[in-house]
Amino acid sequence: MLVPEGSASDNLPLFQTVTVTVWDSENRASGRAYVDALVGAGFDKAAMQVTEDRSTVGNPAESIQFSVRWGDECLVGQVGPATGEPVAVVVPVLAEGTCLVGQTRPIDW
Repeated sequence: MLVPEGSASDNLPLFQTVTVTVWDSENRASGRAYVDALVGAGFDKAAMQVTEDRSTVGNPAESIQFSVRWGDECLVGQVGPATGEPVAVVVPVLAEGTCLVGQTRPIDW
């Protein structure tokens, strides 16, 4: 259950559960599926970032990263063939004020 007044670490178990649940589904290769599931669990969509789930030539991405900014910390997940088992961690916000490095996909759905 989401702990709105809690820390990123307090919410890591829910973030991890959602990540594993989507990974175990037929939507495991869809960045949107992770975002939608996290929103469904109560996380703020406006605080999220997600990488592309397709390469520049249209192949499935080797890994997908997604995040939720939580104050001065980030809940970050990574899944994909290159990752092996799903990963979910808490890390500090980057100097730029974001959670993920590089270009991310607009979450405009």
